[in-house]
Amino acid sequence: MPETLEDFLQSRPPTPERPLLGQSILLVEDSRFASEAIRLLCLRSGARIRRADTLRSAARHLCTYRPSVAVVDIGLPDGSGLELVSELAATVPRVPVIIATSGDDAIAAEAVEAGADGFLSKPVLSLAEFQEMILSHLPEETRPKGLRAISTEDVEPDRIAYRDDLAHISELLADTESKRTLSYTTAFLAGVAKTAADEELLDAVHLLTERSENGEAIVSALARVAGLIEDRLQDKRAV
Repeated sequence: MPETLEDFLQSRPPTPERPLLGQSILLVEDSRFASEAIRLLCLRSGARIRRADTLRSAARHLCTYRPSVAVVDIGLPDGSGLELVSELAATVPRVPVIIATSGDDAIAAEAVEAGADGFLSKPVLSLAEFQEMILSHLPEETRPKGLRAISTEDVEPDRIAYRDDLAHISELLADTESKRTLSYTTAFLAGVAKTAADEELLDAVHLLTERSENGEAIVSALARVAGLIEDRLQDKRAV
């Protein structure tokens, strides 16, 4: 007998309303804001979710259980998610569904080449897109029976998680000497700002990235990004 309500729900077959019932999803994502969006999508879909925010944390999860779905962000603080995608694709038995995600659409082909079954471009907010991406790669016998209405719902993650992401990244902006840290920071910020539809911050991050990649002076662009982050942290209406 299932011991908890979650166990009870997971023991039921998938339904058109909850098409991912019975699926366990390992989300490897360092952004709290992006993770909150995926959590809501899993909740609406009936899936159980566990989160890791680094490659090292993901390895610990995978030592204790095998998820039916892995959703892996490409930009992680301790390395590239492509490494984990390749590892999961080569593992026997293989994780049934491996989905890569990033705010950089240009990396989609590389993710599939590494072994991902599909690619979700950030922001991942559409319930229909999320469900279809996973269902299309699941074995037929694990999919819900009968007709399924296509949802038009988009989830809205808690803005407090956005603030938490900005507070975290503001600390990393102090380390501009390390190119690797700067590259990670700008990629992280671009994904978070894109998910939050924060066009002003996204444009500033793109300018900083462009100047850094071209070997140009970044002082003014970096100050602009830092200032926008501080404005959002000070403005309670941002959350």
